[in-house]
Amino acid sequence: MSDPRVGLTVTHRRYVPYGHAHYAGNLVDGAYVLAMFGDVATEVCIRTDGDEGLFASYSDVQFRAPVRAGDVLEATATVTRVGNRSRTLDFEARVVCRGRPDKGESAAEVLDEPIVAVTATGTVVVPPPRG
Repeated sequence: MSDPRVGLTVTHRRYVPYGHAHYAGNLVDGAYVLAMFGDVATEVCIRTDGDEGLFASYSDVQFRAPVRAGDVLEATATVTRVGNRSRTLDFEARVVCRGRPDKGESAAEVLDEPIVAVTATGTVVVPPPRG
């Protein structure tokens, strides 16, 4: 019998402020997205186990497309495995809106097709059940 927590998905959205751009072209470092993954993983742990849990490791991280200041990012975590105290999560960060400086200083658009910017697999741990 499969654990009912497998398949649980949590999504957060966040605007990427220009203060986070560190590189030419208003590029944002990969750590910004990994921090979002940490936040969405915390909500997964709260929903599955009533505890914030701790991030233990990443087994894979793939930076697939740039993230820029002015983007709106959507980060999703899906539970793929439930152990005694560990949970394996698949992550995906998508750019759903993007600034358009070519059209004006504050111009932006909703993307017809989100851009998959980062994917990852990670493990979180939660305390043993109290009882």
